[in-house]
Amino acid sequence: MRFWWVNQNRTFQHEVSGGYLWSPKKNQDGSINHFYETMREVAPGDLVFSYNDTKIMALGIAVHPAYTCPKPEVFGTAGANWDNIGWRVDVDFRILDSKIQPKRHMDLLKQFLPQKYSPIREDGVGNQIYLAEIPDGFSRALVALIGVEAEAITQQVLSDSVVKESEVPYAEKESDLIEEWDQIQILRLEGDQGLASTEKEQIIKARKGQGLFRNRVAAVEKWCRITRVDRPEHLIASHIKPWRVATNQERLDGQNGLFLTPSVDHLFGKGFISFNGDGRVIISPVAHATSLNRMGLPTDGTLNAGVFARGQMSYLEYHRDCILLKARA
Repeated sequence: MRFWWVNQNRTFQHEVSGGYLWSPKKNQDGSINHFYETMREVAPGDLVFSYNDTKIMALGIAVHPAYTCPKPEVFGTAGANWDNIGWRVDVDFRILDSKIQPKRHMDLLKQFLPQKYSPIREDGVGNQIYLAEIPDGFSRALVALIGVEAEAITQQVLSDSVVKESEVPYAEKESDLIEEWDQIQILRLEGDQGLASTEKEQIIKARKGQGLFRNRVAAVEKWCRITRVDRPEHLIASHIKPWRVATNQERLDGQNGLFLTPSVDHLFGKGFISFNGDGRVIISPVAHATSLNRMGLPTDGTLNAGVFARGQMSYLEYHRDCILLKARA
């Protein structure tokens, strides 16, 4: 279990009541933002302290790893300069009755502040961050100050009961959000007067790994990169850069594809695995190692998926930058 502090001054009501965290993936100029990158590291069972209006207002338990998701429409003008596609982490939040103001307890808390990327200064004033990891000692001190409520939530996390009870409904919520996003993209595509009906049909089929896209992937790939299964009926033509964020050209580009068996397709699409340019398989520590082993993907050694075409390597760079759940430091 890891511990996180999230500043939610503009989005507190929406995120806590909606049960999620949301951030852009990068700064407006395309540069990396450490406090957005941390979203990729959150794992089920992690504890999240929600800071708003100078107080710890809520405690949350992460119940789902990060996934790519559009900016919530309920944000309105909040984050008007943010990119529309970002990271979402589903969290089971509880509003606290005992809301503490960290600034009043800095004599105790300042000894536990992280040396780098601290969410607050030694004088108790909050730093301009979104999501920051906090040390175990800092977390324990906050729990002690909050009291019984926080202790009870922490015990639930340790027992794993809350996470297991929440996993199914939150997984269904993710599926619904992604399906809604896809349907919006399809409606926009169907309304595009600049595309012929046959081209629209092929682009829509490509979402399911079918039609022209599958044929073009077959010209590049012969088997699953992990399992080596080569029977077409067992292989999914998977987009490296996901269909919903790709251009129409990228949606039909065979080099934006891999043949994968269903379980490997799931791991790759969710960002639990990726590939380096030299073919080495990257396994995110956010992934559940036991499950990966049961799927036939060993986590105790180095796997190599072989040589990729030049176009595939470019798309894989995108996958590592924007889809892969980040390796923990």
